[in-house]
Amino acid sequence: MKLLGIGSRIEHSTYGKGVVTNVTAKHYWVTFLENGLETIDIDSEFEIIEAVEDEVDSVSFYEVEKSLKEILQKWSDVTQISPIADRWKGGKLIIEPKDTTLASKEIPIDTFFHKIVMVRDRIRVMEQKINSSKTLDDQDKIDLQQYITRIYGSLTTFNVLFKLKSDQFVGAKTK
Repeated sequence: MKLLGIGSRIEHSTYGKGVVTNVTAKHYWVTFLENGLETIDIDSEFEIIEAVEDEVDSVSFYEVEKSLKEILQKWSDVTQISPIADRWKGGKLIIEPKDTTLASKEIPIDTFFHKIVMVRDRIRVMEQKINSSKTLDDQDKIDLQQYITRIYGSLTTFNVLFKLKSDQFVGAKTK
């Protein structure tokens, strides 16, 4: 079996249409139109729409994407992409009022998760701005950092949505 090169287009029965963005010894990293970045086994079942020959000296799309993300993280309030836990993908959040005569609200959980990640990212930017501020004295920075830590603690309920533990909210550590 010949390996697909970066840029090859495939259709997967579970994830839909996508483009191979990186290749490892055992996996293809594929960015799917509907499902985002997923890794699939090289020997898994999928249809090849267009195969691209792998070039040895080429820079992979993954490497370009990684570099772009690093630049954006450095110069904007955008941080790393945080994947949602697999069990929540495609799910929905249903908010029902106590009064059953009122309509409930249904939100795609991916949309809700994206909002939570945006809140987390903006708190991190605020934290960085506080810590690098030239006008705040050290005591003000400490006081504001304690508020931020409490905010993170209040948001730990949403940690169940994160795929990676390293992306989760962390409040004050108990001793």
